[in-house]
This record gives sequence, structure tokens and C-alpha cells, in this order.
Amino acid sequence: MNNEILTIERIRNGLLKKEFSALELTKHYLKKIEREDKKVMAFLTISEDLALEQAKKIDELIEKKEDLPPLAGVPCAIKDNILVEGIKCTAASKILENYIAPYDATAVKRLKESGAIILGKTNLDEFAMGSSTEYSAFFKTKNPLDLERVPGGSSGGSAAAVCANFAIFSLGSDTGGSIRQPAAFCGVVGLKPTYGTVSRYGLIAFASSLDQIGPLTKNINDCKIVFDIIKGKDEKDSTSVDLKDDFEPSNFDIKNVRIGLPKEFFINGINTKIESRIKEAIRFYEKMGAKIVEISLPHTRYALACYFLISRAEASSNLARYDGIRYGLSETSSSGLKNFWDYYCKIRGNGFGKEVRRRIMLGTFILSVGFYDAYYLRAAKIRTLMIKDFERAFNEVDFILTPTTPDLPFKIGEKEEDPLEMYLSDIFTVSANLVGLPALSFPVGKVDNFYASLQIMGKWFDEAKMFELAKLYERYYDDK
Repeated sequence: MNNEILTIERIRNGLLKKEFSALELTKHYLKKIEREDKKVMAFLTISEDLALEQAKKIDELIEKKEDLPPLAGVPCAIKDNILVEGIKCTAASKILENYIAPYDATAVKRLKESGAIILGKTNLDEFAMGSSTEYSAFFKTKNPLDLERVPGGSSGGSAAAVCANFAIFSLGSDTGGSIRQPAAFCGVVGLKPTYGTVSRYGLIAFASSLDQIGPLTKNINDCKIVFDIIKGKDEKDSTSVDLKDDFEPSNFDIKNVRIGLPKEFFINGINTKIESRIKEAIRFYEKMGAKIVEISLPHTRYALACYFLISRAEASSNLARYDGIRYGLSETSSSGLKNFWDYYCKIRGNGFGKEVRRRIMLGTFILSVGFYDAYYLRAAKIRTLMIKDFERAFNEVDFILTPTTPDLPFKIGEKEEDPLEMYLSDIFTVSANLVGLPALSFPVGKVDNFYASLQIMGKWFDEAKMFELAKLYERYYDDK
């Protein structure tokens, strides 16, 4: 069985033609993970019993000749900050090391109802705070394209699992680029949906106004299929929205499309080989009939600083709940502990890693009396100005194209002691989170042993049109 050529559609056809059973396919993937993940380290937990049980149910449907749900028998992986009932969910942190999820996240529930097979939970930077998956409390994930390099982060395990063909697709979470950046580093497709299109119920929060669940897949069509299943209103998430999708793909005409290139994103310092591939993709769209327009998004120059302040402040607030009393890590020994304060400090000091502690301390400082107006409030005002910049831009253009990352994956350990340098790998991705836009990253050509990836940002709730634009280049690239 060739994992590399399998897609959602091919699996469905294979099951219907009885070329293989869901159980056979699931066992094949589980064995592949057992055999090969020792090198990549993409998974924190393997949910073998759950996967085999789900596969048997799909085979029963086939045997009874009943209609198959859209993801029937499709093996997938879930980032370990998204809850799967009965399965450990650690957020790659010691403070949640033995936490068992008591319910399904809404996105997971919808995957289960669609017949997906959940193989396990993938590694991440602790509490999704990082850009390399080096900040996991348990181990570092490696890039399947080069085991000496990082897979990106924080959804590095999810991206690596798809890249290594351990799963057909995976779910990740994106707070400032945590789906798109690892997708680019691993040469796969990654979508950060419009804020609110996918329920955050069951996602362990990092920064609530920025977080969004999204898919990582092998191709654009699979990405669209998974997104269509997990999106939609959820009564358990008041920020979720009910999408009215009246777009017809057959009506998409590239000759009527205006594409914006923000001058603030095409800057000195981009890897020249990546820049060359991005420009080739832009020329392709222009040749196909799209109108290319230079635009300006002046306040995006402050995007990284703005993201830094808002995300740390929200992280400080969200992670205050981890006190070792209600759930998670606890201290049974009272030796040397005089009062609750000693207990609290010991739990959080031992439970959180250095990057999480760094962000909590910065966030607490930002929100403190005397600094709230100077930092958090000012960042919130800049965020509003950025939204207005994008609103003006989308009055002129239909899509905005940028590189996803400025450079290729860096070596493991190369930037671990220089967090500011690591934060720069998100320089092109954070804007979409701050303004709530959908953003899609997909590979547009080989660069050395890796890939250059193009980022498409569309108007709010325009994911369907973004998929069509991306498919045009994907077909062109596949035919080359």
C-alpha cells in the first residue's frame, strides 16, 4: 500500500471497490507510525484502540452497503491541545501530563461523525507557544524532510505527521502562524480559517482572540473537504458563526481576479530561492489573466510587536487556571510547603517550561497597573488600524499574496536560546490572526530539499474562493 499517493478521495474509492478494508488501512498506518516515528517523533500519544474500533464500524457500514460518511476510513492525527474524549491531552506540558479529556472538541466530534479514524495526538510547543516544536516538555519533533531541522511550530507534530505519511490529514491550531509556518517548513498545505468559522470548544486556549483550529493536508482538495466538515456554528462557542456558502466553484474566473502584493511583505532578508519561487507563482497568475496590483498595508510593520503584546497578555490570563488544584499536575507531598503560595509556586514552577513561564511573566507585566495603557491598549488600537488597512486593501483587490515564511527550516537548537530570532519566523503570518482573516499556505516549488510556500489571504469568510485560486497553481505545478 503506497501511503504517498493516498488522498481522501482515493481512500473512499478504494473502500467502495474493496481494494482494502478500513481495518487493514488503519493497521497499516499504525504499523508505519510504530516503525518510523522513532526518528520523526511526531506523536505524543497513539490511540490504537480508538482507531481500530472506528475502522471496524466503517467496515460494518460497507458490509451492510450503507452510505459512507465523507471521511469514512480516513486516518488522521490531532494536535495534542485539542480534546479527544478518553484520550490523554497534555498540550505538551508537564502540568497536564496525565490529563484525560472528558469530552470531544467540537471539531473532533464532527470528524468522528464524518467517519475519520483518529490515530493519535501529535506533539507541539508547550501550550502552542513556539515556532519550532522544540519547546515541548517531552521531546523535540524533527522535520521528515531533514531530521536535523525543525518542522516548525507550534503545530510541528501535525505537519510532520502529514509530511511523513503517518496520516492523510491532521488538525492543528493557529495563533500567529502555527499551522501555516510548519506547513511551509514540511511542504504541506495548511489553512488558518477566518476567526469564528471553526469552533474553539475543546481547544486548550493560548490567546483566545487569536486561536483558530484548522487542517493540514497533502493537497488543496483534501484541505477543503476537512474544512467543510469542521466549520460552522457551535452553540458551545459564542464566537463561532454560521456560514452561508453560496459560492459556486464553476463561477470562479481568474480573469476577474485582482491580486494584491503588499510592499511591506516583499522585503530584504527573504531567502532568494524562496523569493524566486514566489515570483514565479505570481507570474503564473498574471499569465492566467489575473490583475496584479501593488498595495500597502502600512500598519503591518507593527504586526509582530502587536501580536507579541496581545498574545502574551491573553496567555497570562488563560494559564492562570493551572494551579494544581482543579485538574492537571498536583503535589501530594507537603514536605517543605508552608502555605498555599508555596504550593502554587511549586506547581507552576515545575509544571511550566521556560518559554511558557517567559510568556506568562511578560503578559502579567503588560496587564499590570501602570503598563496596561502603554502596552496592551496601544497594541489593541494598532490592531484596529490594521483591520482598517485590510478593509481598504480588499476594496481594491480580491486576494493578497505573500511568502509564508522568509526562510527555510532552521537546524534543531539553532535558535532555541534566541527567542526573538525565532519569533521572526512568524513575521508574515501574524497579521491574519490579528485581523481574523483566512490564510492558506501551500507549496509552490522545491527549494533545495524543502519547499517554498505561498500564502493566500482572502476576504473574511472567503475560504472557498481561496481554495479555487490555490487549485489553479497546484494543477499547474503537478503537471510540470
